[in-house]
Amino acid sequence: MSVSTAAIDPSVCAPLPVLGQDVTVPLVTGGEVTYAALDYAASAPALQRVWDDVAAYAPYYGSVHRGAGYLSQLSTDLFENSRRTVAEFLGCRAEDQVVFTRSTTDSLNLLAAAIPANCQVFVYETEHHASLLPWRDAQVTYLNAPRTPGQAVESLERALADRDPYGPALVCVTGASNVTGELWPVKELAAAAHAHGARIVLDAAQLAPHHPVDIAELDVDWVAFSGHKLYAPFGSGVLAGRADWLQAAEPYLAGGGASRKVARRADGGVDVDWHTTAARHEAGSPNVIGVYSIASACKALTEAGFDSLVAREQELVSRVREGLAEVPEVQVLSLFGDDAPRVGVISFVVRGWNSSHFAAALSAEYGIGVRDGLFCAHPLVRTLLGSDPQDPGECGAPEAEPGERSLNAIRVSFGAGTPDEHIERFLRAVTELVREGAQWKYRTENGRCVPDRGTAAQV
Repeated sequence: MSVSTAAIDPSVCAPLPVLGQDVTVPLVTGGEVTYAALDYAASAPALQRVWDDVAAYAPYYGSVHRGAGYLSQLSTDLFENSRRTVAEFLGCRAEDQVVFTRSTTDSLNLLAAAIPANCQVFVYETEHHASLLPWRDAQVTYLNAPRTPGQAVESLERALADRDPYGPALVCVTGASNVTGELWPVKELAAAAHAHGARIVLDAAQLAPHHPVDIAELDVDWVAFSGHKLYAPFGSGVLAGRADWLQAAEPYLAGGGASRKVARRADGGVDVDWHTTAARHEAGSPNVIGVYSIASACKALTEAGFDSLVAREQELVSRVREGLAEVPEVQVLSLFGDDAPRVGVISFVVRGWNSSHFAAALSAEYGIGVRDGLFCAHPLVRTLLGSDPQDPGECGAPEAEPGERSLNAIRVSFGAGTPDEHIERFLRAVTELVREGAQWKYRTENGRCVPDRGTAAQV
């Protein structure tokens, strides 16, 4: 077995500068190494550009919308300009609204709270829990995992054909899987939804950081994504799209900012006139810095040339897949097959290894950060592993001991800030661990596999 060391095509853009790219971490075997952050699907490192923009603004920080002072007025302009930047980044239509939230999860829960009564919701079992679980007050149809993009469209069309044709309906689908990285046929699914009188919301948490998203071109009704996956941390997210259901719904949070006018009634009660703009669902003092960081990231990705970023990432995807294919013990997880287009998210299992043990060894012995578990997509991972839905295993808390088979997987993910060396180190580490085993002993502690300090393996 060999690992390719070919360099990235110099005509493709270089990785973007990110925070933490020079951080060193200790190895259990001795010494230190530059940390290889390969867990972008959970939280991508912040772009240096984003951090610099936030730092430049920080001295001018002020409360937005209701302040008469200069800093409040400046902050209000920055906040609303950020809304316009995000709308442009997403290709929003003129009538669309951009609502700022805390995350993708928050965005989809907001939409779930705004859907009309008796709305039927259609969602694939392959979704992340953020888009699988919010629809508790709706009539939900869970669709089985498709094995081809065409099958995804066909199964949705069949389900929609059987629905009540007169009531409201909503389809929820991911743009790129947070487990396999595979791209879903969003435009075709949107066409199927609209042909049957349904609306569609796109979970773009894993798509937006890796691929352009255009609401108008895809013809989706809403898009949701998180800042912390788009190289912009600080706990902000976006729900963008049609305004009518949002305007008709009760405010997501009741409070200042969502209300235009509040007056006491003669009977002692309170009358409230709520905003009909995005402010209706943005009660309280907003996360101005978080919102600005999202806008800064949108600008940075656009100015860097998204097509070039996609091209470089595809080279990394090919490199990782080819390297893992040279290790017979590695099984890469996939719904749609090897030829399916995908972003920089790849999950796999290693024969003879507990996934938590393997991930712990990558970290402790090579300074590589990946993720193991069910990735908050339990039904999908269990389907891909061929396990029973009732089998044990938890997201981020594997129960198997080192050496035992686990029902979890390992996920490596990367993006615009990933250097070549991190990919090469990862592939070398996988090969060495499979060939030679871990250099250290590990134990389970509080549900995690950790190095047994001071106890090297007998090799």
